Formats: sequence, C-alpha cells, structure tokens
Amino acid sequence: MIVDERMEAFINSLDRGNASYLNEIEHFAKRTDVPIIRTHMQSLLKFLLASHKPERILEVGTAIGFSALLMLEYAPADCRITTIEKYEKRIPVAKENFQKYDTGHRITLLEGDAAEVLKELTGSYDMIFMDAAKGQYIHFLPDVLRLLDKGGLLVSDNVLQDGNIIESRYAVTRRDRTIHSRMRDYLYELKHNEQLETVILPVGDGVTLSTKK
Repeated sequence: MIVDERMEAFINSLDRGNASYLNEIEHFAKRTDVPIIRTHMQSLLKFLLASHKPERILEVGTAIGFSALLMLEYAPADCRITTIEKYEKRIPVAKENFQKYDTGHRITLLEGDAAEVLKELTGSYDMIFMDAAKGQYIHFLPDVLRLLDKGGLLVSDNVLQDGNIIESRYAVTRRDRTIHSRMRDYLYELKHNEQLETVILPVGDGVTLSTKK
C-alpha cells in the first residue's frame, strides 16, 4: 500500500462512479481475479482524457476490455483505440465486451505478444497507456517512443509495485527480483530520456505520466 488506506477510502468515496455496464465488468473482474485499473487510476484517466482529448489511443494490455471501454466512454467522440492482448483466456471475454458496448466499433483488438505487435505497428498515437506485464515495460519502450506523437502522453500503470520498488533488490522475494530490477530501469529511463518529461505519482499502485518533447 503506497497511500494510507483511510485516505484512499476517503478519496474513493468522492468518486462519481461509472456507467452501469462498466460497473458490471468491474464486478466480474473482481469475482474472477482479473486485474483491472483501480479507482484512483480510473479517475486519473478520466481527467487526462478530458484535458488531453486524444484522437488515437494505444493500450498495451487489454485484459477483459475494462480500461479500453472506460477510455472510450470519456474520450472525444471521434477517438479510436487500439489495444493489445496476448492472454488467450481473456481475449474472448474482451471481444464479447467490445461487441456489446463498443457500438461505434472504435476499438481495435490486436492479439499477440505486445513486443511483436508493437514492432509491426505504424503511424502514431497521441496517448499510449501501458498496463501489461510490468517486467516488459522497459523492452516495449523503444517502439512506444517511436509510435508516440510529439506532445503525446505516455501513461504507465503499476510502476511502484505496492511500495516494493524502494526496497533493496535482495529485500524482495527471489521470484520478483527481475521485475523489480527492470521496473527500476524503466523509471530511470523515463526520467532521464531526453525525449521525455516524466512525473512519477503515488496514485493507486504508482503511475508515471510522460510527455514526448
């Protein structure tokens, strides 16, 4: 836990909530242990969509489609979203959700390993949302930077690993050491890459906002 639980509960209590269909997807995700973005992150995304008004969004990590549909709900009416997912058990659920709720067919789901899919993508995006395998963020970054418009916004979720990011490599469990090391490398690169201006926020499980200069 990064933020005090009582403070988190208070902030969340002020949230206006989402459309009923998004609540249904969120409840399904919780019942079936599918990780989706937390309430804090939902609020931040809504704010960023309202202020940045992206026309083309790329999402790395679809899961069952909750975050893509939430972004669609709050993005401009002409916004198009491309989202990438490789987990075969979640893809059919995401497809079903998109078929039900993306009536304008504005979401494109690309199936496969994001590292390979990203290499094949062309064009540009004015917002990219990273919410996939945390240990792979650093490997995705070169293609993400290639695809991000100048002035575009890169949003990376779950970067502080429930606070474990500040611990020594040897203080985390052996199975988490690779992810821990790679995420530290990713954060360092975001803060020191000359193409980017980045802020790290202790929101939810940690989020970075990076704009391409």
